[in-house]
Amino acid sequence: MQTRSLALPLDRYPTLSGFTEANEAYLQVATDLGERAARAALDDAHLQPEDVDAVIAVSSTGVAVPTIDARIASRLGLRPDVKRLPLFGLGCVAGAAGLARVHDYLRGFPDHVALLLSVELCSLTLQRDDTSIPALIGLCLFGDGAGAVVATGAHRIPSGPNMIGRPRVLDTRSRLFPDTVDVMGWNVSASGFQLVMSRDVPRMASDHLGVEVTDFLADHGLTTADVSTWVCHPGGPKVLEAISEALEVPAGEFRHSWESMRDNGNISSASVLDVLDRTLTEPPARGSTGLLLAMGPGFSFELVLLGW
Repeated sequence: MQTRSLALPLDRYPTLSGFTEANEAYLQVATDLGERAARAALDDAHLQPEDVDAVIAVSSTGVAVPTIDARIASRLGLRPDVKRLPLFGLGCVAGAAGLARVHDYLRGFPDHVALLLSVELCSLTLQRDDTSIPALIGLCLFGDGAGAVVATGAHRIPSGPNMIGRPRVLDTRSRLFPDTVDVMGWNVSASGFQLVMSRDVPRMASDHLGVEVTDFLADHGLTTADVSTWVCHPGGPKVLEAISEALEVPAGEFRHSWESMRDNGNISSASVLDVLDRTLTEPPARGSTGLLLAMGPGFSFELVLLGW
């Protein structure tokens, strides 16, 4: 990891007095950043804010009631009857899970447009008095950022040159493992969010991901050899290495994940959306298959099968 973005100027962090002040900064920055990300995604899709029928907003690095999607709705120009589905607590898996829930929604409303918004300000969860190994790992690993995806139902597929190379979601799968709630997450206290990051995270990928992916692909008559594009959340170097080994896929196939981690660090749920964006700058060939995947608190996997 060479660079990353931070929600605040570096000299501001020592002055934050505690959780209340950090969360106030989260509300301000997340609202501004979320609006920018949503507007950029709509512009890229050549759609207007009033075209959006549903918003799924994911974040796990601050507390907002009303949620960030509500705070940007008027600023962005969303319709008053827009459906809102905020999701909190999914952590790093939320980008993939959010995309899967968008797919679920659009299967029921194939004429609709849905917006997925992810905003994660990991730096604002810093616990200055916590010198534990998980805290130090988190300090080195995580960064801040946002991402957004605009998706349309099967009856409302936009056309035009800007749509060339955009994938379709073919299927999704969720997997929650019992008795693993202590593997990853937050301990919430008066001082804010304290990172829980077990050394078992890479082992979970090594022990379970291969079987889950193999079974999921087999349902569609596919194997990992049929997947030409891997859109993988870059949880960290050891996690990416464990994923590559578990799937028996060369590390080079996760090039965009490694580059995203190098440039941004781990930006929690927004990371996999950044990897997807990087993938779309060089779209796979028509007819090819991709798999978007992430893991997070629960402990859980989310798999999203993509087709070009």
